[in-house]
Amino acid sequence: MPRISQMFIGTAVIYVIVGMIGGIIMGAQQDFTLAPAHAHLNLIGWVSLALMGFYYNANPAKAASRLALIQFWVSTVGLWIMIPGLVLTLRGAPAGEPIVILGSLITLIGMVLFAASIFRKAPSLR
Repeated sequence: MPRISQMFIGTAVIYVIVGMIGGIIMGAQQDFTLAPAHAHLNLIGWVSLALMGFYYNANPAKAASRLALIQFWVSTVGLWIMIPGLVLTLRGAPAGEPIVILGSLITLIGMVLFAASIFRKAPSLR
């Protein structure tokens, strides 16, 4: 498996574990205020990043590209900014809104970079 695939899938597993722990805590406390943050972490962090890792595993020439590594870090940093910003926003902190917007835009850029990776011609591995 290409290293970039391991990076995507490995971090995705960490995100789903954090998301599951958060979901269990919300359920135990019967306080679902942070459910949107939990859902975004699981959908973007677990599902999207794991799918990206599987895509790169199936396309080793694209996995070897610099674009794949850039896309990994942009997507990851976007998530790291977006989720805490969303938590702050959901808890009523006005400072959270610009943070979640910034993180969302960075995450979107990561997805656009992924689309660019998908649609560009793969270099030869020979």
